[in-house]
Amino acid sequence: MTTFDPAAPLAAAPDPWHETDAPSRRSAPPYHMTDMIAAEPFVAERVLARFADPQGPAGRLAGAIGQATTSGTPVIVTGCGTSEHGAQGIALMIREALRAGGLPSGPSTVLAAQAFELALDPPTGGLVIGVSHEGGSVATIDALEAAADGGAKTALITASAGSPAADAAGPDLILETVELDHGWCHTIGYLSPLLAGAATGAQLSGSPLDPGIVRGLLATGARDEAGAEKMASALGDASTLLIVGSGADRPAARELALKIEEAAWLPSTMRDLETLLHGHLPATDGSTGLVLILTDRDGRAERVDRARQALTAAQVIGLRAGAIVSRDIDALIDSDLTPAGRLVVDEAPELPTPVAALIGSVTPLQLLTERIARARGTNPDLIRREDPVYRSAADAAG
Repeated sequence: MTTFDPAAPLAAAPDPWHETDAPSRRSAPPYHMTDMIAAEPFVAERVLARFADPQGPAGRLAGAIGQATTSGTPVIVTGCGTSEHGAQGIALMIREALRAGGLPSGPSTVLAAQAFELALDPPTGGLVIGVSHEGGSVATIDALEAAADGGAKTALITASAGSPAADAAGPDLILETVELDHGWCHTIGYLSPLLAGAATGAQLSGSPLDPGIVRGLLATGARDEAGAEKMASALGDASTLLIVGSGADRPAARELALKIEEAAWLPSTMRDLETLLHGHLPATDGSTGLVLILTDRDGRAERVDRARQALTAAQVIGLRAGAIVSRDIDALIDSDLTPAGRLVVDEAPELPTPVAALIGSVTPLQLLTERIARARGTNPDLIRREDPVYRSAADAAG
């Protein structure tokens, strides 16, 4: 096996563009996913450097966002799957940056939407930002085209400006992250759009991001391999997993649920922290796993109090609970409430709150996913498409 250098740039999308081939199959770790997690701190520095110029694509997108919001028209960020979760995170980052920059920033100003639904009900103005790592998602392309037909400006965050999705976006509003994921269980494909969103937010607020802080946050989040293995051992044979989040941690919770299903083939679902306690617990028992993600600094006292109550209820039933939490929150919640263990995220107070939460949880949630896949004996890279049945299912779904 060729030695992987995590500091070396990843290959760009094919030119001319075409859908990526199946990743090479590895029979044991390190998987491609393992490599991508190791590469993410270095990818982050390069992506942020690419978007640091105020006259560059992130600066132009920031200008388009400012123009839309000051004119009273919406900004909608859209995508599918992992890209949809990236879009949800980007919307939170942009909203916070608008607030910091003294621009209109209410909940209806910047929204996230699922691409298929947006294509069926597009806006008649404003700005639509598509997110598609490889640039081939049909629903996202349809959403961008429908938005443009309705009179909205369109933009795109993608690894390839030569992709089909790029043809549906305004040519001056394409943020090309360039480096392409090596596996189909997208890790770089989740991080890269979040970085593009953070860089755009920095242009809006006028507060540059320090790439070194972002790199360190990602590196620290991937460091606790023993903790991830402990959690994977406790959760790997669960009947189902509930992934719980609140505030800026909700996109990460959705992404963890998707990642575990793709990589480890373990049924998982996301629940908002409060929603979990309104009728879902009767379906759980000692075979159910739970992972709480809680890193958001906003509303922290209230979120921690409600999380304690949720974890206490889970303890009464006997759920296998673990958590991904920030360092300060780790000290506020009794360790007995998370018998499956914890992964602890740095606070990164120098970063805007949603940026710190969303970037900080990237590598821990991916590391946990990869270790659950190992515990279950699954290969995370191919999202089960090495099995002819699941390959046929993917083909049937288009």
